[in-house]
Amino acid sequence: MFTILSAGSGSNLPKVIWRVEVLNSKSQSKDGNGEITKVTWRIQNFSSFKKDQMLRSENISVDGNKWRIDVYPKGNNVDHLSIFLTAADSATLPSGWTRFAQYGLAVIDQTDRRNSIARVLTYEFNARDSSWGYPSFLALNELEDPKRGYLINDACLVEAYISTDRTDGLISHELMLETDSDKHETKENQTTMKIESAIEPEEPTDQDIDTFFSGLESKLLNSKIVVSQEEAKEALAKLDEAMNMTPVDFYNSGKFSPLKQAFKILASFKCSSTTLTIEQKNELLAMEESLKEVADRAAKAVEDKKHLSQMESMKLTITHNLDRNLVKYKEVESEVRQVDQKLAAFQQHVEEAQKEKEKMLDERNGIFRSSKRMKVELEALEKKWAEYEAKAEVAEKEEKAVEAEWERMKDFISSLKGKI
Repeated sequence: MFTILSAGSGSNLPKVIWRVEVLNSKSQSKDGNGEITKVTWRIQNFSSFKKDQMLRSENISVDGNKWRIDVYPKGNNVDHLSIFLTAADSATLPSGWTRFAQYGLAVIDQTDRRNSIARVLTYEFNARDSSWGYPSFLALNELEDPKRGYLINDACLVEAYISTDRTDGLISHELMLETDSDKHETKENQTTMKIESAIEPEEPTDQDIDTFFSGLESKLLNSKIVVSQEEAKEALAKLDEAMNMTPVDFYNSGKFSPLKQAFKILASFKCSSTTLTIEQKNELLAMEESLKEVADRAAKAVEDKKHLSQMESMKLTITHNLDRNLVKYKEVESEVRQVDQKLAAFQQHVEEAQKEKEKMLDERNGIFRSSKRMKVELEALEKKWAEYEAKAEVAEKEEKAVEAEWERMKDFISSLKGKI
């Protein structure tokens, strides 16, 4: 059982800074308004949370729908930080409700934003699944590693990007890790929780941090950096480790951003005894762009196949219910005929038998109405069945194509081992 700690006025939580922005991406949108709501949640004194505590954010309004972020600082029964997006008003929604969202969740590396862990999801929320996310978002030993930038001054920075727009790829790892908020129209709401007997120094803003590291990155890029052979070997080992994952595992790992530096190191590596050809360097730079795209395709193919499985389960449930109702209907119908025979044979019991018959007829009519509704649902499902199967078939082919492309890239990375 988890103790729920809610962020809001009067909360006894450690200091929390809450910021909401609206990013406009209409140029990329094909099926909506292109708006993305970005939430920045800085949680300080992070180590003070206990294993049985769950942190619940303030409600976030996106296109009139209420959402919230649920964070388990010590994990939801796992040794990982757990993060979920939840329909905040699910308890008050009508029966059978659904709500679509594509969203990204991220834990920010506050020393190098490019090394942040970010993951993207699309999901159709409903009464059964009103909360969806990652139980194992980031291992606690990695989160608490002082060499990483996930906890700076015991503060954890969580970001969420939420949209109801159904355009594929509207929210991506690149958007989450590289977006310059000042270039978008924003609306902001900041809240600071009170701490008894505590005086907090002024914290740098997100803009201060982004400006500092953008300038640092520009300075480093303009300087001449010599890549050592050990650095090249380490970069190749990282790429080799990624290639030994399946495309879907790589997508779920959230490790694409750290690999960008490995590609750049290998492409710029020079050695008198070992030098990559121009073709090999160009292939590395091209692979940096295609690696994420291939992993995204693999994840989408798996999601499409999963959708067909869900539809099959729904169809099976409706069919079983219809079978049970048909058997029950026949039983009741047989009982009705028996009652008719009793009425004909025993006139003295007409009144009692008539009441029993009317009761059974009411039950029969109820079964008919429910069966008719289920039959309409089944027919509607069958009309789209070819579409579901076709989508799954395309996903199957896409999955095979991704696997072949993945093997090609894996073989190419392996071929570099003997050269470095």
